[in-house]
Amino acid sequence: MTERPVAVVTGANRGIGLEVARQLVARGVETVLTARDPARARAAAERIGAAHGVVDVADDGSVDRFQGWLRDRYGTLHVLVNNAGGHYDAGQDAVSADLAVVGEALAVNLLGAWRVCRALLPLMAEGGRVVNVSSGAGSFAETAGAAGTPAYAVSKAALNMLTVKLAAELRHRRIAVNAVCPGWVATDMGGAGGRPVADGAAGVVWAATLGPDAPTGGFFRDGHPIPW
Repeated sequence: MTERPVAVVTGANRGIGLEVARQLVARGVETVLTARDPARARAAAERIGAAHGVVDVADDGSVDRFQGWLRDRYGTLHVLVNNAGGHYDAGQDAVSADLAVVGEALAVNLLGAWRVCRALLPLMAEGGRVVNVSSGAGSFAETAGAAGTPAYAVSKAALNMLTVKLAAELRHRRIAVNAVCPGWVATDMGGAGGRPVADGAAGVVWAATLGPDAPTGGFFRDGHPIPW
């Protein structure tokens, strides 16, 4: 048990997730980073002074086991960052998309976050924070007329709707649920040319550490609302 606030960041052994975890640790938050691979999770956690857990967000048993471990170790949760994701299918178009790839994207980017929320929200303290790491690719306004990445874009648009639904249902517990686009970031998925990882992660940490009058059910980038 700990007197510090407890945060969980999924998919956090590298990239934006790891940097979000690092910034939360720097703020004094008891942070648990998760990854599918135990060795990678442990190595990443040791680098930044975090705790770690093993979670495959696409697997019910894995998420349930983590929930039990988190409950036994901490008893509560204050911040959940659903960062695990991927399947940026730049080589596809919607007309001829491989639906197996689409299914994989939905399984992780949408259902993974949903599965984790379903398991961990019963542990979340009143006034907690949930951040769904989304993308401008899931914004109808930002992608109007744009082709490409259909699996990724559709899964992130669906994640945005999940954000709205959870925010409405959790308002009575003063749990703020928001979606955040970190922007184009120079990660393994984003590739060279993007902004520094620390800059993209900062917007996620902003939403994860909002005060008592936090907005909920919104879509943000760098602390500013962006259109759905």
